[in-house]
Amino acid sequence: MSALPVFRWRLAPDGLATRRQLRALGLRPGGQDVAAELQRPRRRRGPLVAYLYRIDRAKPVRPMTPARRAALAKANAAQRVCPACQRDAGYRIPRSLGMCTPCHDGPTGVPA
Repeated sequence: MSALPVFRWRLAPDGLATRRQLRALGLRPGGQDVAAELQRPRRRRGPLVAYLYRIDRAKPVRPMTPARRAALAKANAAQRVCPACQRDAGYRIPRSLGMCTPCHDGPTGVPA
């Protein structure tokens, strides 16, 4: 296996894109291997790495079907229901809390 080419942040050649950039173009990697890496230096930990894919080999994003839309809505709704009080919080409950803010803070307003 050969080593991947590495480019510095903002210096990648034309024809390569990250997953997010592909998605903005309405594309997806489509099973292709990573073509290169993009590295951005960080002060405390190791470098930030983003993988680049060839745009010419990318495939169109699959269309959202009614069944996929319903499954996504169901999953999002499940993440809004507080397991402690069983109410819809009106927002996606973060995993770090595990419950809605009123249940987490309790009656005193201080985290339990």
